[in-house]
Amino acid sequence: MQHIVYKEESYRIIGLCMEIHRELGSGFSEVVYKDALEYELRQQKIAFEREKEFQVRYKDTILKHHFYADLVVMDKIILEAKAVTEIQKIHLEQTMNYLYASDLPLALLVNFRGTSLQYRRLVLT
Repeated sequence: MQHIVYKEESYRIIGLCMEIHRELGSGFSEVVYKDALEYELRQQKIAFEREKEFQVRYKDTILKHHFYADLVVMDKIILEAKAVTEIQKIHLEQTMNYLYASDLPLALLVNFRGTSLQYRRLVLT
């Protein structure tokens, strides 16, 4: 049987995203959905950090430019929110790079723009 990384936690987060999509629909910008995510996570008393900064290591140095994950939930799951026509390869690559740099095992890439919520689970292997 295959082990699913943070199954219950990610199920709960995706459920919150679906609630937001039901309430707001698909027409807002990313920042509005991030604000709604922050609200829902607080209401559910789920620990998170918004715009969490991560350093990028290259060989034996830390690069001067960092990246900021939209949200890191429970100190273990990156949550990237999009409001685009559809998730593109570049969004997947960007989120995977966040996983590599953060050394976290799971990212949820969520797109609020469609008629239904679109999401992808990305796992470091």
